[in-house]
Amino acid sequence: MDENDYLAMLDKAKSQLPETIEQHERFELPDLDIIQEGKITIFRNFIDVTDKLRRDAQHLLQYMLKELGTPGNIEGRRVVFKAKINPMHIDEKVRDYTETYVICSECGRPDTHIDKEDRTFILVCEACGARRPIMVRKAARSEDINTLHIGDVIEVTINDVGKKGDGVTKYMDYLVIVPGTTRGTRTNVKITNISAKTAFGQVTTEPVNH
Repeated sequence: MDENDYLAMLDKAKSQLPETIEQHERFELPDLDIIQEGKITIFRNFIDVTDKLRRDAQHLLQYMLKELGTPGNIEGRRVVFKAKINPMHIDEKVRDYTETYVICSECGRPDTHIDKEDRTFILVCEACGARRPIMVRKAARSEDINTLHIGDVIEVTINDVGKKGDGVTKYMDYLVIVPGTTRGTRTNVKITNISAKTAFGQVTTEPVNH
């Protein structure tokens, strides 16, 4: 077989490939639109995400409430969480859900649905036919969500001044000490050190992430 015959056969084989294979693209979730208002967190394009995943909105909601350890409900096309949650934590849980309940582990496609066999839920891929049991990780403990970490940025109001002249306030279960602030000051604070339930921070212009 000469080179021209080989190339002709290759072109013919390509033309006969299914369109889903030729147009295979990496699955991408919509950018999550999340804002914080006071003590609540609003996931504004929640239904856009469930539409993209082709999953029931209540199924994703119940998964996230359990994982995040907070109450919440659907309002129109958004979800309102009754707690101040780091948007990165929400993004992580949506991606965990996608890997567990949506993406085929064989071909990486999102074209799947869920079947139940006896007491086991099976993820069935409509693109390649692969089947796998859905293995759900244990939910995160709620106390992990209500924990400060070095580098977190929080918004606080200083309500007292310590013996050394540093501003002092409470945040969750923590006593937060912020040098250079006075009573009544409302500011964003970046946590620089934590000792047991005492956190030390500094005033910052960085946006809140916890």
